[in-house]
Amino acid sequence: MRKARILYNNTLSGVLMETDDGEYLFQYDQKYIEQYPTQFITFTMPVRQELYRDNRLFPFFEGLIPEGWLLDIASKYWKINRNDRMGLLLACCQNCIGAVSVHSINLNDDE
Repeated sequence: MRKARILYNNTLSGVLMETDDGEYLFQYDQKYIEQYPTQFITFTMPVRQELYRDNRLFPFFEGLIPEGWLLDIASKYWKINRNDRMGLLLACCQNCIGAVSVHSINLNDDE
């Protein structure tokens, strides 16, 4: 399982997970839900208590991954398969343009 903290304007908004079965889960942080109930990270994922679940990386997060020649450079530099979308997201998206950033959570880290 791989996990990432999702920050919105440097505030923890939730956690994105890729399970060992290849399923993707996103859960808004409880404090974020209470403090920012209308401040969604994307229109397609409004703030809610329920877990978001999909067999593919959510389109919003997919859109953060570089494309074209920049993807080629990132894939080659970090030796990440272009089809490893979570790996690319974790490697490339800590300093995205815009309000959202992605930060890896090691399995022994506290959430």
